[in-house]
Amino acid sequence: MYTVACHTLGCKVNQYDTQAMEELLAAAGFRIVPFHEPADIYLVNTCTVTGTGDKKCMQLARRLKREHPSCCLVLCGCMAQQMGAELFSLGADLVIGTQYRGQIVSLLNTVLSSGQPLCAVDPLPESMPYESLQITTQQDHTRAVLKIQEGCRNRCSYCIIPDVRGPIRSRPLQDICSEASRLSAAGFREVVLTGIHLSSYGRDFSPVLSLLDVIRSLEDVEGILRIRLGSLEPGISTPEFASALRACPKLCPQFHLALQSGSDSVLRRMRRQYNSRQYLQAVENLRAVFPRAAFTTDILTGFPGETDQEFQETVDMIEKVGFARIHVFPYSPRPGTPAAAMPSQLSEGEKQARARRLIAVGKKTAACYQRQWIGEETELLPEECVEGFWEGYSPEYLRICLDPAASCRQGIPVPVRIVGISSHGLRAVISNTSYGKEGCP
Repeated sequence: MYTVACHTLGCKVNQYDTQAMEELLAAAGFRIVPFHEPADIYLVNTCTVTGTGDKKCMQLARRLKREHPSCCLVLCGCMAQQMGAELFSLGADLVIGTQYRGQIVSLLNTVLSSGQPLCAVDPLPESMPYESLQITTQQDHTRAVLKIQEGCRNRCSYCIIPDVRGPIRSRPLQDICSEASRLSAAGFREVVLTGIHLSSYGRDFSPVLSLLDVIRSLEDVEGILRIRLGSLEPGISTPEFASALRACPKLCPQFHLALQSGSDSVLRRMRRQYNSRQYLQAVENLRAVFPRAAFTTDILTGFPGETDQEFQETVDMIEKVGFARIHVFPYSPRPGTPAAAMPSQLSEGEKQARARRLIAVGKKTAACYQRQWIGEETELLPEECVEGFWEGYSPEYLRICLDPAASCRQGIPVPVRIVGISSHGLRAVISNTSYGKEGCP
């Protein structure tokens, strides 16, 4: 029996894909072991969104081959799709892109039996089906990632993802609900809907469906108590969309609206499909329905030609929205994208300095958002007991540490009142009142 150790770099979609491949391998008789343990086969699901992602993938591949020279090394995912057979130079024995992951067992058996390296990477056609990957469990205690969509067609000037993930493909609604039911039976109480471009779900169907159709269908899945949305494009957040979400009691009022920049001129160079005014309107549309909602976002700083004034506009936007959390990425050129050839590329030092400043601004807005909850009530979904304290998250994705005297059970929601802030998150005690299921106390 071969042992397999898997590691994921990158986004939640990659995490899902890795779990699906693990389950296929386990069903075929391979034994999955922790990544830090010796293994016959090491599988790394790669990321190529940034130069840092590429660097981490390459360093890890070289280290694995250096420390385990006789292992079979499998590199799959986005960087594998981009580089293909070039990864043999890193010691890869099997390279799988982003369309043959469901064939991991047969491809790996071919390599093991022949002793010859294999590259399973082909161009991604404009018309291709959704790859039927499935999961039944995950490593988290109560929350499971549920992939519902693949691919993107936006062609932002800095992004390589449409090239390595291909066109928009949506997962059939019945398949989504069936997986949610399996996850519920396995003990998961919250699902996080994810995809490469979640807002485009259902556009490739006839008749066309939307993300709302998924949410409404999952409302009926017994045992699933929370539905959390992954990254959304601001354009989806219309008054009608926000109002429809209000009618979905399981929907978590935490919205990750991709910003990238608060400067209209930078957004135009990025080829984003909104401006700062439209972004703020998207936030207000949701806040009108969910007044205490948490807003999180991604920021890409140091874009080619970004002036001090444009950078300041992003700082101002972060403060104006009052994000509960931001993820900051210094821009890194992706070969083959329009932005890589743009003039006035900023130095690494300047990009890093701007990233540090944005992170500091984001910490301030996050602290401000947390302070607003002191004395307020919400709901805790207990995930694990650490040193006598129950810890977990609220619907707003607030990390909460519950009074050690509280009696809780994993996965059983409890109403809580926030009483302070600690190094582990917000401190809370059990409340005597019920939490409003519409998403606001």
